[in-house]
Amino acid sequence: MKGVFSAPGDYIYFKSQVPLHKIPIGSKQWRYYDFGPKSVPPLICLPGIAGTADVFYKQIMSLSMKGYRVISVDIPRVWNHKEWMQAFEKFLDTIDVHHVHLYGTSLGGFLAQLFAQYRPRRVKSLILSNSFLETHKFSAAMPWAPIVGWTPSFLLKRYVLMGISSGPSEPFIADSVDFVVAQIESLHKDDLASRLHLAADTATVGSLSLSDSFITIMDTNDHCATPQQLKDAMIEQYPEARKAYLKTGGDFPFLSRPDEVNLHLQLHLRRVGVEAQTNMVCAVEKDNGVDSSGENRNEGQDDDDSWKDAVDGLNEQVELEGGNGGSDEHDERDLVGNEKEAGRSGPSPMDPESSSTPPVKEESTILDNDNNKNNTM
Repeated sequence: MKGVFSAPGDYIYFKSQVPLHKIPIGSKQWRYYDFGPKSVPPLICLPGIAGTADVFYKQIMSLSMKGYRVISVDIPRVWNHKEWMQAFEKFLDTIDVHHVHLYGTSLGGFLAQLFAQYRPRRVKSLILSNSFLETHKFSAAMPWAPIVGWTPSFLLKRYVLMGISSGPSEPFIADSVDFVVAQIESLHKDDLASRLHLAADTATVGSLSLSDSFITIMDTNDHCATPQQLKDAMIEQYPEARKAYLKTGGDFPFLSRPDEVNLHLQLHLRRVGVEAQTNMVCAVEKDNGVDSSGENRNEGQDDDDSWKDAVDGLNEQVELEGGNGGSDEHDERDLVGNEKEAGRSGPSPMDPESSSTPPVKEESTILDNDNNKNNTM
């Protein structure tokens, strides 16, 4: 990891265009981004222990420009799973969102499954990345969990950083690690303590009423903090779920492999019936003309123009950063080739238990079907 972190240019521009919201709900403080047409059922992104709402900025930039609504949240300071479910439900009620599609990574994926289990009417689909079904392994590795709230901040950060690979890696993966490390440094001690306590709070996800066909499992085949055994258990739990394997990406593929992740997210949303509103103009939410930081944004400017300007600016920035400037069809063809090869290999070939992994439905099948649909429209 680098000694000095410099924020990426696209992230700086994102921060200048997309407002950060901070609202108190009961005793909990919620920090989140909400961008995209408000008439579209939102994709809500839940980070892992080391993440914040900011780590999904590439998903917000890409999907909102395609007509989807993306909400990225910080996990608030909750200390058990029941408290999490109650707090998250109150959050959804407060922002007037009734039905959601959840994208959770690591701990965020576990919390998404718990919410889908106990609030099945509200969750319409799940995308789970490098996640797990139960927390017994983490609980056993943290015998000091009962006193985590009294643990000094530097020890908590050191413990979290120990689980992140810092060895030689591809440049994009190294950059993603640097970004997340910077986010960890910005977290309050109680934020880290509560998340670690959630991960060590012994629980197991039970049977979901949600059909496997509305679940996508998106995992990386290289180093990941989530043990392969736990990822394999996810596949066994949801045998008919769609599988999308990324050859590389590390713990944070949403940052290191955003084009592939964003395309899989888009395909999932289309498959479960979410219709993007590409022609709809949606206003960027404002609080009496003042954004969450207390500064005036586009004062006197029409809401429609504000949204258009923000999206146009994000488009330009993505192109400048060398992002997804080509057509979706071209990207899908490239991803089909990658996924066919990755689908044959299944889980990491480095893992001795990979031969026991059950057959999977390749995401490339979805890509081919979606391409055929596009050609007939």
